[in-house]
Amino acid sequence: MKIKAAVLREHGKGYKIEELELEDPKQSEVLIKYAFTGYCHSDLSIMKGHIKMPLPMVAGHEVAGVVEAVGPGVTLVKKGDHVASTWMIPCGHCPTCRSGMGNLCLTSFDVFAQGTMLDGTPRMRDAKGAPVLHGAFVAGFSSHAVMPETGVVPLPKDFPLEHAALMSCCIPTGWGAVHKVADVRLGDRVAVWGLGGIGLNIIRAARMRQAYPIIAIDLEKSREKLARELGATHFICNADVDPVPVIKDLTNDRGIDFAFDAVGDPGVIEQAWWALAMNGTIVLIGIMGDEQKVNMSLQLSPFHHKDMIGGLYGGISTHDDIPKLTNAAMRGDLLLEKLVSGTFKIEEVNDIAERMEKRQLTGRWLCEWR
Repeated sequence: MKIKAAVLREHGKGYKIEELELEDPKQSEVLIKYAFTGYCHSDLSIMKGHIKMPLPMVAGHEVAGVVEAVGPGVTLVKKGDHVASTWMIPCGHCPTCRSGMGNLCLTSFDVFAQGTMLDGTPRMRDAKGAPVLHGAFVAGFSSHAVMPETGVVPLPKDFPLEHAALMSCCIPTGWGAVHKVADVRLGDRVAVWGLGGIGLNIIRAARMRQAYPIIAIDLEKSREKLARELGATHFICNADVDPVPVIKDLTNDRGIDFAFDAVGDPGVIEQAWWALAMNGTIVLIGIMGDEQKVNMSLQLSPFHHKDMIGGLYGGISTHDDIPKLTNAAMRGDLLLEKLVSGTFKIEEVNDIAERMEKRQLTGRWLCEWR
C-alpha cells in the first residue's frame, strides 16, 4: 500500500515528505494506521546527527493508532484495536529479559539499532524500490507502519489517542526514571534539568512519590508555569544563575538526593554533580552526542559515595507498566491534558524541529494524522 512519510536521508538536512510503498504484515506482525506521533528530543538528535542511525529511515517512536490488519499467527491484538507503540521489544527469553530488564533486550537491541523488523528486513520502499528503514521499530513519522505484534500495547478505546501516544515514550520514561531507576522515596530531594516531555513527567512522577523539594531547572523561564502545575515546588532559570548554590541554599547546604538529566548536556551533568548530596545519584536520561565529553573531576565520588546511572526507557516492563500508567492517566493522576501543547501536520515537521532546537516549544507537540 502507498503511505505518506517523512524520510531522513542525510543527517542535518531535515526530513523529506515522500510516498512510500509499505508491505503487508508478515508472521506475527501488525499494520497500524497512526493517529498521533509525538516529537521527542531524540528525534531532533537523530535528525541533527548527534545520534547516528543508519539512513534512509523514517524516525518517530512515540505513537498511537488503530490496528488496520494483522499478519499470520497474531494473537495479542485484532483489527480495530487502539494501541500505543513500544520502541524496545523484549523477547522475554534472553538474560536481560529474564532478569526483568526487557528494556535492554539482547535479542532486540541490535535490530533496533539497524532499523529493521525482527527478521532483519524492512517493510518500506521508496519510489525507486530502495529500502527505507524503520526508526526504533516504529517509523512514527509515517501515516501507516508495520510492527511486530509484541511492539504494540492495546489500550481502552475511550482513552484519547493523543494521550495514548504519550504512553509510548515520555510518560513511561519519565515515570520509570523516578519509580524504577532511582526509586525515589517520600521526602527525597529531587532536581530535574530540562523541562521537555520527559523532564515534565519526571516532575509529575516525583510529585506522586511525595519528593520534596522538587526543583525544576531550565534555560527558558517560560517553562516555569507548566512545571509548577505538574508538581515542581521551585524553579531555577539556569540561563540567569548558577543553580548549584541556589540548590544548596534550598536544601540547607545538603544538596539533592537525585539529579535527573533530561537534556543530555555536559554542562548539566557538571551542575548536577556539584549539586548532589553525599550518597546522591545522577540519573542520565538525556542522550549526549558522541562527540561531546564531560570534563570534571570524580575525586569526591568515593569520598561522598556519589553515583551516576543511565536509564533507558525508564527501566519499564512495557506490557505491564504501560497499561497501569494508562489507568493512572484515565483517573486524572498524570495531568496529560496539560502536557499536550499543540499539534502539527507532517509537512510541518522540519519547522517543529527548528522550534525545538531554539527551545521555543513547551510540553509535547504531536503530529496529527487523522
